[in-house]
Amino acid sequence: MGSESLDGLDRFAYEPSREFVESTNVWEFMQEYGMADYDELIERTTGDVEGEPASGVDWFWNLLPEYLGIEFYADSETVRDDSDGPQFSDWYPGGEINVAHNVLDRHAAVDSATRNKSAIVWEGEPGDTRDVTFHELHRQANQVANALEQRNVGTGDTVGLYMPMVPEVASILYGCFKVGAIAVPIFSGFGVDATATRIADSECSVLFTADGFYRRGNEVTLKDTADAAIAEAGHVDHTIVYSRLDVEEADLDWHDDRDQWWSEAVSLQSDEYETKHLPSDQEAMLLYSSGTTGEPKGIVQTHAGVQLQCAKEIYFGFDHKPHDRFFWVSDVGWMMGPWTLIGNHTFGGTIFVYEGAPDYPQPDRFWEMIDRHKLTVFGVSPTAVRALRKEGDQWLEGHDLSSLRLLGSTGEPWDPESWQWFLDEVGGGDAPIVNISGGTEICGCFLMPMPVQSLKPCTLGGPGLGMAVDVVDEEGNSVTDDHERGYLVARDSCPSMTKSLWSGDERYLDEYWSTWEDLWDHGDWAQVDEDGLWFLHGRADDALNVAGRKVGPAEVEGAAIEHPAVTQASAVGVPDETTGTAVVLYAVLVDGTAESDDLREEIRGLVGEELGKPFRPREVLFVDEFPKTQSGKIVRRAIAATYEGEDPGDLSSIENPESLEEVAAAR
Repeated sequence: MGSESLDGLDRFAYEPSREFVESTNVWEFMQEYGMADYDELIERTTGDVEGEPASGVDWFWNLLPEYLGIEFYADSETVRDDSDGPQFSDWYPGGEINVAHNVLDRHAAVDSATRNKSAIVWEGEPGDTRDVTFHELHRQANQVANALEQRNVGTGDTVGLYMPMVPEVASILYGCFKVGAIAVPIFSGFGVDATATRIADSECSVLFTADGFYRRGNEVTLKDTADAAIAEAGHVDHTIVYSRLDVEEADLDWHDDRDQWWSEAVSLQSDEYETKHLPSDQEAMLLYSSGTTGEPKGIVQTHAGVQLQCAKEIYFGFDHKPHDRFFWVSDVGWMMGPWTLIGNHTFGGTIFVYEGAPDYPQPDRFWEMIDRHKLTVFGVSPTAVRALRKEGDQWLEGHDLSSLRLLGSTGEPWDPESWQWFLDEVGGGDAPIVNISGGTEICGCFLMPMPVQSLKPCTLGGPGLGMAVDVVDEEGNSVTDDHERGYLVARDSCPSMTKSLWSGDERYLDEYWSTWEDLWDHGDWAQVDEDGLWFLHGRADDALNVAGRKVGPAEVEGAAIEHPAVTQASAVGVPDETTGTAVVLYAVLVDGTAESDDLREEIRGLVGEELGKPFRPREVLFVDEFPKTQSGKIVRRAIAATYEGEDPGDLSSIENPESLEEVAAAR
């Protein structure tokens, strides 16, 4: 695997001021522990340090609870026991903790300064708003906990959350934590089969759902899908239904022996509850990550692990300040939903939650909400930014975005032009883009920039604090210092690394630990440049190997998007008799652009000019939309399978599976 060019990414586009650097939480941490610069910070928290008996990973995670003020009911015996190898590390053994205490109980205490502070500022798509204080959230979470215990739910039992993005999702999540139940968030956009798969696998006896929610001005029903999923999966004995649309019970398929309205099941409960003291490794959440084939993977998160990881990333990477209003575009059914809640609420922070579509009723919905609610941190997928950029700068006009001090992104590779637009036009050139990458498997990030760093377009900065990551070749040898493209791996565990898989150890070991000995294979192409900045080039299993040369599909897509007529692109590899693999490019065109063979040739030529003739698409096909997850990631494997007329596999993560019909018809 040879060295690859980082053309277009080799210039510093953002440099923090000295004043900003010295105001950050990570700078304060560096000063306290005598770290001269960023490189020393990473080495101290991720590597072996001369003269220290413990590794940097152990040293960092050991001091973190006290440094961040995270409270354990009982102290752990040691930071971890990894006698069974990094695959099965036991973090904070002997300790007792509960996420709900740290994110809620202590902030709602009578003598707490955050008791009447906003925990959640919420806006529905129609424009209705709510402001929920920590005191109110605490009372409601206690009511949820009592409702669960009334239904015989206790420690280790699973509870499903098939909910729209309303403030009550936080009450449900924290109520589950309080009783020791395992929360199972399920994306509200899933259909019957995907929802049933998760109910069946987790075997949850209680499911929280709603009558529906609003999306693009329409009422989207939810309970009917939940009913059908329960009929298919079984297990659910109690369904608690939140009223968002004010649908009459008579208009629903109501099951008196199972269904109960939130107003009766939860709101009438006592608002007092004593949060349980739980072992550090007690399961807190079961998050599902879709596999390329087969059943979704059940990712198991523990109380200590998810608490420490989420809090660390919000505090250091996103430089949490007491006045922050944090908005990350996500559903509670995806990792970033619980990550946002737990990370910010650990410090008594305020999060903003939005129910609806990013471009409804107009493409300036995000900009308008940032202005009106004075949001300070805004996280969104690169795909969403590309789509909004194509709508034109005029939608930003008249909106004051000066409250933003940090931007965030995750989910997929950037193209330099959209990254620069996000930095300059949305962030005003002063708000760094904290571009993060990790996964559901760790409920956090392997890579994330620190706010003290200068940034190049599209970079992910470097390793997260306490995350021992590397880039290796096919034999597992490090190529980081050679600046070659390789595979992103973890050389050590972290507290939030999945506690095996819900289905058992065999699939867990095969998925993540079977490629090389004692190396976690994350499946991404990665590269570190001469200045020590890290970049990702897409999924390694998506790599396009054309005539022996490999390129990430994101690079082909980035080249195609440079054409003014192309608003989105997806590149897939298909069998070819001559080159082994050929590139097929699907493109979404700017509104009003006519499809033509001449346009196809222009796009093919542009890609060939940017990447070389071998990567010129064999075909360019036009569609109106791509299959995407709710977070905006294009599901290439489904596109490739549809092109070949094969079974696309697990579609549960796709928000708009009907788009594959158009993909099939485009040939």
